[in-house]
Amino acid sequence: MSDQYKDFITQSQAKSFDLEHRRKLKFNISHYDHSVVDGKEQYVDLELAKQRASHIKTKVIDNLEKHLTDFETNFSRNGGRVIWAESGKEAVDEILKVMKTAKARSVVKGKSMTTEEIHINEELEKVNIEPVETDLGEYIVQLAGEAPYHIVTPAIHKSKEDVAALMHEKEGLPPNSTPEQITEYVRQVLRKKFTSAEVGITGANFIIADIGGIAVTENEGNALMTMAFPKVHIAVVGIEKMLPYMKDLDLFWSLLSTHGTGQNITVYNSILTGPRKSKEDDGPEEMYVVLLDNGRTDLLNEIEQRSALSCIRCGACLNGCPIYKAVGGHAYGSTYSGPIGSIITPHYKGMNEFKHLSYASSLCGKCTDVCPVKIDIHKLLLYNRNLAVQQKMTTKKERWSMFLWKKGMLKRRTMNKISAGLKNFLLDVFFKGAWGNHREMPRVAPKSYNELWKERDESSSPN
Repeated sequence: MSDQYKDFITQSQAKSFDLEHRRKLKFNISHYDHSVVDGKEQYVDLELAKQRASHIKTKVIDNLEKHLTDFETNFSRNGGRVIWAESGKEAVDEILKVMKTAKARSVVKGKSMTTEEIHINEELEKVNIEPVETDLGEYIVQLAGEAPYHIVTPAIHKSKEDVAALMHEKEGLPPNSTPEQITEYVRQVLRKKFTSAEVGITGANFIIADIGGIAVTENEGNALMTMAFPKVHIAVVGIEKMLPYMKDLDLFWSLLSTHGTGQNITVYNSILTGPRKSKEDDGPEEMYVVLLDNGRTDLLNEIEQRSALSCIRCGACLNGCPIYKAVGGHAYGSTYSGPIGSIITPHYKGMNEFKHLSYASSLCGKCTDVCPVKIDIHKLLLYNRNLAVQQKMTTKKERWSMFLWKKGMLKRRTMNKISAGLKNFLLDVFFKGAWGNHREMPRVAPKSYNELWKERDESSSPN
């Protein structure tokens, strides 16, 4: 039993029974749910759009090496530099080299899950470089010393009162500050950071092979300023974010915004193809794109689960998942939470340590229904479970319980021979721990349905 599993059980139980936590999540997610319903009205045929997106991403993943090579060629031709990082550590090491050359003392950051994945903030602080999150939600969780709670909305677990209390404690604002007052204060703080930082770091929503560019979508404009003000811009991007052609953005940008926030299109959408040219007035003097593997090729090697690499990080599966809405984002113990995180994390960070996440699902299928690129998410969770069994990552108790269950279920006569008392005993021995301390184990009736049916059949037959 891994430490990650123990932590997950402890945190998920605590959060599931924290009614105030669940109230906040439900309240905040409900706003997105209503907006997404309205946003989908822009499509004449949403199913066709999702099928097109799924087809494009499937072809991209199947030919990823070619598209990555095309991107590197075109981006390098534009004056940028591509850095290939096989692991998170390699990515950090390369970024720190750029920091040293730039003599960086401070860094402004756009919202980026890949930088959370490699823990770049902690690594920068170790060498006395100040990282400043410029997305409002990320700024809030950074002040709180927390990791993002959600792929799209990092502070979704906090109410406006929580944020006001945090800003009072950390920044000295009045304890009853309104969202507008907090936003204005943060805006003024960040303006100074943008103009003084030597380096800006962002992620990218998409990599575009044919033009050698990255596409960044946001609602606040902070990522745009992170890319425009500092002399050096570093984009850290997972290799799976590839699109073959710029023309594909009209489909993917709208699907991303609609399923993420319910908007027809997000407020700011930027495409960068390299550093500033001699005749251009703004933009970085140097631009680097770190193409991050960090377990993605391991997932690519899995014939069934590789489709999870099609994910565009809209967060729709998290918003629809009953497990996520009960346990929250931090319980997963990984950068990527919710259903999609439960699929990819075991491949990124180790199946033995994180296989339990693939069991943290009701398999209701809501995640699959809402996915804009038609990833069969709940089925992939089953493939992960099967892989864990094939790799013998189960306990002796699990193997024995499944062996006995299979023996009994394959023969009705065997099931009927076992008394209800013995069945209840076996359930307590093998499943009570997994069932949890807050629920009673179901009791097996003295007679099975099969036995009752036979008695009914015999009593109704003529003598």
